[in-house]
Amino acid sequence: MKVGILGATGAVGQKFIRLLQGHPWFEIEALGASERSAGKKYKEAANWIEDVVLPESIKETIVKNCDPDEFSDVDFVFSGLDSSVAGEIEKAFASAGIPVISNAKNYRQDPTVPLLIPEINPDHTELIKKQTFTKDGSGWIVTNPNCVAVPLAISLKPLYDAFGIEALILTTMQAVSGAGYPGVASLDILGNVVPFISGEEPKVGPETRKILSTLEGTTLAKPHFPVQATATRVPTINGHMISVTAKLEDPPANVEELKAAYTNWKNPIADLDLPFSPNQLYKLHEEEQYPQPRLHADAENGMQLHLGRLRKAEVFDISFVAMAHNTIRGAAGGAILNAELLVKKGFLK
Repeated sequence: MKVGILGATGAVGQKFIRLLQGHPWFEIEALGASERSAGKKYKEAANWIEDVVLPESIKETIVKNCDPDEFSDVDFVFSGLDSSVAGEIEKAFASAGIPVISNAKNYRQDPTVPLLIPEINPDHTELIKKQTFTKDGSGWIVTNPNCVAVPLAISLKPLYDAFGIEALILTTMQAVSGAGYPGVASLDILGNVVPFISGEEPKVGPETRKILSTLEGTTLAKPHFPVQATATRVPTINGHMISVTAKLEDPPANVEELKAAYTNWKNPIADLDLPFSPNQLYKLHEEEQYPQPRLHADAENGMQLHLGRLRKAEVFDISFVAMAHNTIRGAAGGAILNAELLVKKGFLK
């Protein structure tokens, strides 16, 4: 399938370009960016920040305006656009009959737009049928969640299914790559921790509850548990870590029962053979010093969820640490997996 990338010169757009190299189903057909970049060769328009060489096949590609008329040859687009411009541009593409798989926040809380993690809520793709961007349903939008909501929701799903959730307290330790480029000033983050990330904390609860919602007919029945989140920026490069303490409706009797919730959980997309799906979604670390971003963020091509420090808590019921690669599992890689699922479900043809 021929795909376009909107916001192709930004950090997320670059990650899309890198991850799609050699993809067995998808081929990059068009790259879009701002008017400042449009008309230039990609190698001239982008400040390439990935830790691999810019692919030869991309260097000479002429960057287009993010206009549906300039993307007529694509089957769908990935959007890595900044939220300040994503809303209108993504709507324009969907209204032109070009499906959009977005990393932006603009449509995440729209009741007709799936906030999708394929292993957690694949049935939410049915919401697409309620969208009205085009009369024939050819244009639609699917979003992937915030880069913290992704590992949080994945880590909670087996617990939610087995024990129910009443309340959460969590602190995030978010890598600097999550701030994009140029990101956090070096004198602010080197040897330091910043205990606030603008705009992050309000997303965590609503997005996590939407992801864990039950699809009833064509609407979502959302859980109501409160979430107290503190978002911090730490001097790691990749891999967002979350320290979670949870109050459960029916707590496990012991740690072994807690671990069994993960080992016994059935992955609903395990048999679909999606190229970006990790062989093992959950990696439970027995060593108390694990997981660590530097050692584990890239496991399973950056798509695995790492869990450690699973234990009974003094306050509430249980505590654990979760970690995943923020720009792969929590951004571009997650969006690519969404596209693969949508192919299998017949929404992309």
